[in-house]
Amino acid sequence: MREFEFNLSMEELEKRTHKDYLMTKKMLKADAPEYLELADGDKEALKHLVKAAYILEKINMQLDCHHNLEFKTFLDKEIANGNKQAELTKILFDAQKGINAIDTMSNKINLAKGIVEMLGKGVYPEDLSKEEFHSILTKMLNEGEIEEVKRILTQRSVVERDGEYLKGIDYIDKFKDDFSKMADEIEKASEVSTNADFNEYLKLQAEALREADPMLDAYADKKWATLQDTPLEFTITRENYEDEMTGTIVENKELSQALEKHGISPIPKDFLGGRVGIVNKKGTEALMAIKQYLPTLAQNMPFCDEYEQNINPNQDAKQTMVDVDLIAVTGDVGEYRGGITLAENLPNDDKLSLTIGGGRRNVYHRQIRFISDMKKLQERLDEILDKEQHQYYLDEADHWFTIGHENAHSLGPKKACETLGKYRNIIEENKADMGALAFVDLLTELGMYTSEQRKQIIVTTIADNFLKSKPTLSQAHRVRTVMQNKYFSERGAYDIIDGKIHVNIDKVVPIAKEMLAEIVRIQIEGDFEKAEKYVLDNFIWTDNLELIAQKLQKINKTLNGRTESELAEKLLKE
Repeated sequence: MREFEFNLSMEELEKRTHKDYLMTKKMLKADAPEYLELADGDKEALKHLVKAAYILEKINMQLDCHHNLEFKTFLDKEIANGNKQAELTKILFDAQKGINAIDTMSNKINLAKGIVEMLGKGVYPEDLSKEEFHSILTKMLNEGEIEEVKRILTQRSVVERDGEYLKGIDYIDKFKDDFSKMADEIEKASEVSTNADFNEYLKLQAEALREADPMLDAYADKKWATLQDTPLEFTITRENYEDEMTGTIVENKELSQALEKHGISPIPKDFLGGRVGIVNKKGTEALMAIKQYLPTLAQNMPFCDEYEQNINPNQDAKQTMVDVDLIAVTGDVGEYRGGITLAENLPNDDKLSLTIGGGRRNVYHRQIRFISDMKKLQERLDEILDKEQHQYYLDEADHWFTIGHENAHSLGPKKACETLGKYRNIIEENKADMGALAFVDLLTELGMYTSEQRKQIIVTTIADNFLKSKPTLSQAHRVRTVMQNKYFSERGAYDIIDGKIHVNIDKVVPIAKEMLAEIVRIQIEGDFEKAEKYVLDNFIWTDNLELIAQKLQKINKTLNGRTESELAEKLLKE
């Protein structure tokens, strides 16, 4: 077994694992009423679904970094030998679910010396540079290896060296044994769960894990996206935010043109997450209120006559949505790296199911959005927000904004915008935020929000948009907030008066509409250079952002976060 050297000192580890610096999001407890009230068949199904989700975590760790599993084994051995440094390192490893991550201050965290995060994570050879990658692809195209290049550039493949070439192995084939074990567990759940619709989905999902066929995934995704009235939630999330290697291709014009000539679209690799939960009926009913308005929102999107979008204004919206009490979040969806996701709108635009008539589904994470310390929240408001506007700050309004954000992912150009390369996700996340804000006035007119709720959404969103530190360009979700802050500041959406944010409430929505139109235009045109210019022109860390950041750092010392899954751990042992 390989030996590793710890990268963080005992002093640093003790600090980062102290409760003041390590945030804990608690999933459902073993005696949670939501679980105890379930039918026996659903309780039995959850045992199998939790096991499947943790097998998926093992698979995703290998996609994330070539050394994750051997480092985990090393830590376990050292802990058994009484090594305290290993014990504390393991807390962070389990929290960020890997050796390499980023903390809430946007600092890179490497738990093992000499192992740094690669552009291609664990899905490309560790010694493959961007330049060599482009060179090999060009050589392969010139020598007629078209089909292999296609396999290399799909979402689903792990890329390995093959002599002077590269080869793409579908992840179902690469991790066949583990995917087969997952499929077994999911099938067992489908035999005991009480909901026929859910069971049909589980059977389709199990089938998709046994054979490397993208169409099987599409059938499972299509069924999953229709689920609305089920007691349980089980999702395999497939998102490609982590792969920074594939997106570099658009920067090489010669290679991009050669690929286009052969009809090959380089799609970043998927990383895999597991979500297991119980659908909260009351929370779900509240979410569904917006569904009736989605066709109207689609009609009001900028330049809506220039593209197809997922929501057809002339049909019932193919959009389901559920509020979920979480039992476990594993793999990509459960990694606490700088933050953790509040909700997801899937499948993404690059997925096959959307081409065969499938819809999309929003899943909201109750345990992750809950605020555990209201006293700290008040301290933050006292420090950064104009006292007169405290009356409009409401933590629930952040949830309303998130609902708008997730639904806005279904609005706008349906194409996946791969030509925007490393800026694609930043642009898309910015679109979703601006969509959420741009329609607040319209939804108020339509009766979705009261005038008081309108003010609460606007003030809460602007106040929450300030960060503790400047992010890196690889943090799509954070880069877009910096861009918005600069854009909003220049146009008068807010002022900083005596060190406090004052939101000019009536200016926010019109400004959001302006930014939304600019973003959608970039997506329509698909021009990498225009996207790059737009991002870099707006991604400016201003003095005012630094002023608020310094205040936030004093109040919130959190550097890392983790999830605690008491019920899941109990079910794993049964």
